[in-house]
This record gives sequence, structure tokens and C-alpha cells, in this order.
Amino acid sequence: MILREEVAVDLATPTGLMRTYMFRPAAEGKYPAVVLFSEIFQATGPIRRFAAFIAGHGYIVAVPEVYHELEPLGTVLAYDQAGSDKGNADKYAKPLSSYDSDARALLDHLKALDDCTGRLGAIGICLGGHLAFRAAMNHDVQATVCFYATDIHSHSLGLGKQDDSLARASEIKGELLHIWGRQDPHVPLAGRDIIKARLEEVGANFQWLEVNGAHAFMRDEGPRYDPEATDQAFADMIARRKAAMARHESREGNPPPPPPGAAGPGGI
Repeated sequence: MILREEVAVDLATPTGLMRTYMFRPAAEGKYPAVVLFSEIFQATGPIRRFAAFIAGHGYIVAVPEVYHELEPLGTVLAYDQAGSDKGNADKYAKPLSSYDSDARALLDHLKALDDCTGRLGAIGICLGGHLAFRAAMNHDVQATVCFYATDIHSHSLGLGKQDDSLARASEIKGELLHIWGRQDPHVPLAGRDIIKARLEEVGANFQWLEVNGAHAFMRDEGPRYDPEATDQAFADMIARRKAAMARHESREGNPPPPPPGAAGPGGI
């Protein structure tokens, strides 16, 4: 499935304009939509390539600049120590409520698009994995994928480092997939166990995949990149999303979606 040219739009949020990069299939039709929340470096090359990968499987994808209140529009932080320091500083300078209002603005924008089926999902990487987890608390988010989500187990996202993400885990009603690298020092085994136990406690509809990889094993720049682990994670994500789509269609009594290019997929 080929794609249209990437487009940037500036969405209104309660805390100012948020530049958002849109990726979508070229074929006419209606498609489910997902928000792809980036790591701390914002819309880098690897994030844009991942967005294109998702869109190529039949989705409208929106990639927001998560630090739009703190950095000039269009800012991309470098994959170096200075970029890491700045990204982490911004992560803890932004109020939790602003992350949440950003997610709501993105979901409302996607739902209103003429070429969106109305089915919504969220995907996130690192910081973005945590943001996707919180976006999933919106009941119109039907499926969410979190790649090595940071700060959930430590309750430390946002200004004041006192988030309530695990406390609110019962609000996640859609399907949830967590993917982790076992050699990730930012979310060690003990941290992963805390998250998994809480999801079990609240009866969340979740699935869990761990691969032998470091933090950022999916980033196709730098020494941590593991193509084999990435292929495994991507294949699992796509297979589970297709299964979720089939379940939604079956529950609603709809026929299977037509082939790509006729009309877009019918589920998330």
C-alpha cells in the first residue's frame, strides 16, 4: 500500500498549537486512525519511518510534537547526549494534564476526518509508550500498543514526577499490547512486573511480549538497533491488530473489509 506525501498540520490544544505530521494511504477510502507518540526526541527519522510503516498497513497516522509548549514548532532533538538531556528535561517540565489534553485534541481531530472510519488507536515508543497508555484511558481508543514504555512503573511522568497512570489503569477499556526489551535498564524486570501485576489486578484486556533487546531496540539509527527483534515486535503488533479488527467486525455483524484500494480497513 503506497502513501500520500507527509503533511504537517498545526492542531489547536488548550496549551497552544501542536504541530502534527500526518501519514495516510494513497488509495481513496476510509481508514482507522492511530496516534503515534514519539520518544523524547520528537518526530525524528526513525519515528517518521515507523509512521510510514504503520500507514502502509492501512491506517491514518498522526505524529504529534509532544513538547510543542516547550520547543519551537518543527524542533527535532538529536540522538546525542545534549538531545537526550533536553528531551528528558522537557519530559519532566510538562504538566501531566497537558499530555492528556494533547491526546484528546489528537483523537478528536482524527475522528472528524472525512477519510477516518471513526475507529481510533494509539501507539507509542519510550516516553510515547507511556503517553499511549494514558491515551488508552479515553474510551474511544479501541487498541493501543506500548513499546518499552518508560516511567509507568515509577509513577514519574510529567511536572512533579507524580503521575497516576497505574492508579487509572482500570480506565483502559480497549485492547492493550505491551512490548519490552528484556535488557532495557529503564524498565527492568521488577518494573515490568509492577505494570503486569496491576493490569492483571484490574482485569485489563492486555497482551505482553518481551524480546531480547535493549532500550530503543527498534530505533534504526545507532548501536542499539536490533533488526531481528524489531521484525518480531512489528509482526506481533500487526498480527494482533488484524485479529482485533476481525473481532470488532464480528461483534458488530459487519462483513470483512474490502481489499486495500477499494475502501479502507474497517477496524483498528
